[in-house]
This record gives sequence, structure tokens and C-alpha cells, in this order.
Amino acid sequence: MQGMDMVARLMAISATTAPKSRGENFVETRILEGKDIQDLAQAMLAYGQRTGKKDFDRDSRGIAQAGAVLLVGLAHARPLGLNCGACGFATCKDLADAAGKVTEFVGPTCSFRLLDMGIALGSAVKTAAMLNVDNRIMYRAGVTARSMGLIDWDFAMGIPLSATGKNIFFDR
Repeated sequence: MQGMDMVARLMAISATTAPKSRGENFVETRILEGKDIQDLAQAMLAYGQRTGKKDFDRDSRGIAQAGAVLLVGLAHARPLGLNCGACGFATCKDLADAAGKVTEFVGPTCSFRLLDMGIALGSAVKTAAMLNVDNRIMYRAGVTARSMGLIDWDFAMGIPLSATGKNIFFDR
């Protein structure tokens, strides 16, 4: 459907301008359209089959039907410096020294930076909702986009967009 690219761009603006801890922005966005969406959907299906992880097939079907996909993530997010312990480490230095472990994402990550990303995601989906565009935040799309090399961020989520008579992302 025409207009999904514009909605995705407005969502990216919302994610970028959302409030961030100490005003430092480590949030990144990327918009996928056309062939990139189909490549992501196929890679999600393959990832689920390869890893045996649940629901990658289900979410790949939703992605395949999307008019656009907004990826939102964190890249090289430095700890805030509060030594609050919310990340599980006693100090931000301990967190920074432990950083770099790669599984589906790179971690550990400062809890405040993850909160920043959560606020950015909320701002992005709020924009889509205000424009009456169906969407769903998907962890599986972010994992797969990283594994494909579409992004090199530490942590990512995907938000597929659709404008049809029924929300395709909640028909389960």
C-alpha cells in the first residue's frame, strides 16, 4: 500500500527524537522496503528452522505481508555512569569491561540505554497508531536482521507495518 514508506520515516523521526538518558542518542533506525522485506522474511524462516526457536515462522509470515519494516536498535551504547547496578554489575566500569558477548545480541547493555530504546520504540509505534497503521514490535525481526548483516547494531527490534482491513500481526 502506498504511504507506508512515509509512515516508516515519520516513525524513525519519532524514535530518534524520543527522550534519551543524559541526552545521548545511541538509537539507530533503518527502513526496509520491497525485496529487503522479502529477504528478511525468508531469513527469519530459515533462522527459526536452523536454531529450532519458536515462532520465527509465524512472524516471518507477518513480515512478508508488511508494506514496510522499521528496524530500531542500539549501537555502541556506553553505560550512563550512575553505578546503579540495574544491569547486574556493581559499577558501570564492570559492565563496560564485560561488554562484547555476542549471542543473538551484543551485551550486556546498560539498563538506562535499554530504557531509551524502549521509549524510542514506544514513540515509533505511537506515531504509527496515530496514523492508523497496524504494527507490532518483533524481537525476531531484529535478531534476524543482525544475523543477515542488514545492521551491525548491538540490539535491535523490527516493526512491520500494514494497512489492511484487519491487523495481520495479531491474527494468531
